[in-house]
Amino acid sequence: METGNIVEYIDRQKIICAVVQQVKQKRLRLLAETNREVNLAISRVSHHSNRSLDPALGRDDTIAALKKIGAERQRLTEQINIRKLWEVLNTEEEWIDLPTMTGLCFPGKPDSDREAAVVRAFFEDRLYFKFNHDRFFPHSATQVEQILNRRKEEARRQKLIETGAARIKGLLKNQETRPIPIQMDTLSDLEQTVMVILKDYYLFGKESRETDIARGILKTAGLDQNDDLFNALVHLGVFSKDENIELLRENISIEFPPDVKAHADALVKEKFADPDADRRVNLTQLDVMTIDGPATLDLDDAISIEKRGPNFRIGIHITDVAHYIKKRDPTDIDAMNRASSIYLPDRKIPMLCPSLSEGLFSLTAGEVRPAITTWVLMSPWGVILESEVVPSLIRVKSQLFYRDVNRSIDSSASLRSLYDLAGKYRSLRFDANATQISLPEIHLWLDQAGTIQLNRVDRESPARLIVSEMMILANAMMARFLSDHKMPAIFRSQADPKKRLYKGMEGTLFQNWMQRRQLNRFQLGCLPEKHAGLGVDAYVTATSPIRKYTDLITQRQIRAVLGMETPYTAEEIDRIIASIRQPMTLVARTQQKRYRYWLLKHFEKQVGQKTTAYVLFKRRHNYQILLSEYMVECALPLSEGLMLSPEDMIEVTIQHANARNDKLSVSLC
Repeated sequence: METGNIVEYIDRQKIICAVVQQVKQKRLRLLAETNREVNLAISRVSHHSNRSLDPALGRDDTIAALKKIGAERQRLTEQINIRKLWEVLNTEEEWIDLPTMTGLCFPGKPDSDREAAVVRAFFEDRLYFKFNHDRFFPHSATQVEQILNRRKEEARRQKLIETGAARIKGLLKNQETRPIPIQMDTLSDLEQTVMVILKDYYLFGKESRETDIARGILKTAGLDQNDDLFNALVHLGVFSKDENIELLRENISIEFPPDVKAHADALVKEKFADPDADRRVNLTQLDVMTIDGPATLDLDDAISIEKRGPNFRIGIHITDVAHYIKKRDPTDIDAMNRASSIYLPDRKIPMLCPSLSEGLFSLTAGEVRPAITTWVLMSPWGVILESEVVPSLIRVKSQLFYRDVNRSIDSSASLRSLYDLAGKYRSLRFDANATQISLPEIHLWLDQAGTIQLNRVDRESPARLIVSEMMILANAMMARFLSDHKMPAIFRSQADPKKRLYKGMEGTLFQNWMQRRQLNRFQLGCLPEKHAGLGVDAYVTATSPIRKYTDLITQRQIRAVLGMETPYTAEEIDRIIASIRQPMTLVARTQQKRYRYWLLKHFEKQVGQKTTAYVLFKRRHNYQILLSEYMVECALPLSEGLMLSPEDMIEVTIQHANARNDKLSVSLC
């Protein structure tokens, strides 16, 4: 290769014609037809020939000559039919050199310009041949088909990117004047596809199915991945402004499958026919009450109390859901997949169809219901003298709300007795080293107008104390019943706390909050073990079979002891525990995240407001504090000269809140 030789090289997927101005070792200094001087490695030359340009030509004339040569070579490529060549050569499994290919393309007229034209043609169309500078290898028919499919896919992707970006930019422009959500069914198929891609990307990020397309759309449209994309999807009608993203990400089904609905309808239509009627104790004349919140429609537990000499007989009556739902029927399978009802500030997602949970199974006042009754004979001092578990028929006489009980606690002898016995039973649990966490509960919900409502619930009120202690009592007695009969079940256990900060009810709000951090996680197993947190030797949860699948399984085991059905084996119980562990975790996380979302929505309107907080502990860059009015933790940035200690009460100002991005910041007043 010498000075003046004409060469070609590839730059940005385009072949450039140039003249050699200097050769130095393995590099060339070139003047390109683009009027650029280029320093290039010889290995990057795609074609060179002995054809030269006169070095005496001026720069302008040289560039004009290069452009003319390049145009002539490009014109020659139009005479090359690569597909026909491939049809002849595709069975040849060997490389074809440039002179041979030039002879096939231009019979009898091989020269450097035609060679260069061949290189250009095969570079531009790499469908049929593999191209490697000065040689060519024919693709197989399968390879050609694969390349065509890739090109079609790339064209589809590019069209989606261009269409999506243009559509999003147009919508955002319109939004500046009059934001009106668009109905998805008014969009074209292509536009709907774009929306699905963007929705998927917002939900799953790099794990989405069309990540590259989504990123291409956002980049072309000049949008941020998070806020801009979410707002655009709201404007498109894909999301609501308060969309529950967790339900979508976790694919939590709100609706029930058709076979589950049909099964529920069939259960409701059937008349109550009990094959175990002769086993049930008829308690329909007993004075039975339910105690719940006014919004509760799925009533699965009721209480009764009777004086027996100096003692009291307490009845905890649980609706017998297992009487209706049989193992592996459609409702049972769906309930196992859900694991639990999900209670959110803006909606409830029941474990069972509402026609069952709020209808057939619910202990509605005046309706006869099959139940599992736990009898407990208790002394006036709260000591358990006897307990028994029996199948029963009940009819609730009084459907009470918490506020009704709190108002009537002094005027109703039965409620007063229940309150006294509940308190004494709890004291006995404290004596057995139970760990009491007494923290106010912030009940948050949306009213019919969609306004956020907050209510600070006193968990130590008479009504709540009665319900909580009676349910603990029933679950502990049912665990004892199962344990005495050597029946495996879903037992719940808990080790002693890592550290005890107080005894009984002595702890302050700060100590109660910090004590919760010292608790060990509860464990599920098929054999009874101590529940140190509650101060009982064995514990199950069987008082909410409408709402929790664990309770339904345990209820079936109780029925098995009573001779009403075939029990699960220990191995089957272990498999059920394993299968519901993940959905149970999902339920807890979904409830926690949605509660926090609406709490932060409340804080968005409280920016600038002051509130009290406890200092919990110091981190490297901030203090962790508890906003006591809302019972939520957040970080307080460190500032020079600020020295705080755990349990200090301070006043802070809400500085910023963003529910969608899960952000809350405060500053010291």
